[in-house]
Amino acid sequence: MSNRPRNLPADERRAHTVEAVVELAGTRNPGEITTLAIARHMGLTEGALFRHFPTKQAIWQSVMEWVAESLLDRVERAARDLDSPSDKLRAMFLGHIDFVAEHPGVPRMLFGELQKADSTVPKRIVQSLIQRYAQRLQQTLEAGKACAELQADLDSGAAATLFIGTIQGLVMQSLLVGDMARIREEAPKVYAIYSRGIGARP
Repeated sequence: MSNRPRNLPADERRAHTVEAVVELAGTRNPGEITTLAIARHMGLTEGALFRHFPTKQAIWQSVMEWVAESLLDRVERAARDLDSPSDKLRAMFLGHIDFVAEHPGVPRMLFGELQKADSTVPKRIVQSLIQRYAQRLQQTLEAGKACAELQADLDSGAAATLFIGTIQGLVMQSLLVGDMARIREEAPKVYAIYSRGIGARP
């Protein structure tokens, strides 16, 4: 059970609720996380939780919004002070890996939302995240082509898809063996292979 303070402003309480869900998703199936489990993890009653969120769906929406903004912010900050597009790509890749290693519940939630048949708000947020991420990658890839750091005939759309898919593959392997920490060890070696494929420095 969490030792977070009970009397908090509404914005802080909502932020702590998101944090609680991310923590819980790191140790259990996100689909099995109930509002009662969230409340207990925070040391609250369900009634107190619903004073800040009208429904469980609203909680999940806030969680997915946090994931989207936090992940994109992490990869942007990782590349911000670098001039070389090749260096930016590597920093973004490893920044994404660090984010996942720090928040192992995040990929479980993302995969869970994408598997749902219905077009829910959280699912649309995840789809938008992937689109925005791919667009950012394509911009960096095109910049690499323009300065001759990457292959001139590189399909930036396909390369962006492979970039994201490579990270997803690493995540899936780590989840299968039950050891998210290993993702940091494998990431540089896997990125070196990807970088050779697009003509970048490993």
